Amino acid sequence: MIELPIREPCDLCVAARDEQWKIIDESEHTLTVINPWQFETGQCCVITRRHVATLLDLSDHECSAIMTSARRVADALVRKYQALGILTFQNNGVYSGQETPHFHLHVVPRQKGSDWGIGPPQLATFDGAGRERGTTHDRSGDAARMARVRIPVDQLVETVKRIRSHLPA
Repeated sequence: MIELPIREPCDLCVAARDEQWKIIDESEHTLTVINPWQFETGQCCVITRRHVATLLDLSDHECSAIMTSARRVADALVRKYQALGILTFQNNGVYSGQETPHFHLHVVPRQKGSDWGIGPPQLATFDGAGRERGTTHDRSGDAARMARVRIPVDQLVETVKRIRSHLPA
């Protein structure tokens, strides 16, 4: 059984309902929202409109809609930020690092040598991913990094507008 994180109220449901400014794009089954933690400029998440916790809870229609939405925003991120790569990842359960009990697929524009910091540990092994091959993550700077990547609302609003303006027609 997958152990889920507990977060009441669900911050993604709150964003969908009460923080419309976070919405970059929407479809029948999904919303694409800006991530308030900008480890990379433009980092966003595709979420389900329906409150479901994991990949295993999705309908076939939701699965399809998620990938279509991820492709749309990835295209906008490449065009806006000239991203050299797009990282997509999704966690299911606390043992995978899931922090919010609502399905969300991260879509992250990547640049050479960017400071991903406490991102997915597998990035430590990629050349040009922000760490030298084989080095482990030094957590001593995590608090400062978390403060740096928490972006003020007015800047997030501008980022949302910029990404929206680059969405494919």
